[in-house]
Amino acid sequence: MLRKVLLAGLLAVSSAPAMAAPYTTADTTIGTLVDDAAAKAVLEKHMPGFSANPQLEMAKGMTLKQIQGFAPDMIKDEVLAKIDADLAKLPAK
Repeated sequence: MLRKVLLAGLLAVSSAPAMAAPYTTADTTIGTLVDDAAAKAVLEKHMPGFSANPQLEMAKGMTLKQIQGFAPDMIKDEVLAKIDADLAKLPAK
């Protein structure tokens, strides 16, 4: 009987949907961030006009950390840290 209960518990845990990892500036592509309204709002809060930049389309497959070298005046470590802090507050999808 105990074996059946344990097996049922394991099956329930393994079939539960996994929680999505929070977005980060190092691991989440810009395309994913701008496609999520809440994440896009975080970007706009810290980098006003970012989502309207005409070069955005070329960068959608990259992360903010990856493009930092191309726009060091706009994407500083301090800004990325603030973005990461706000992204971590968003509910998991």
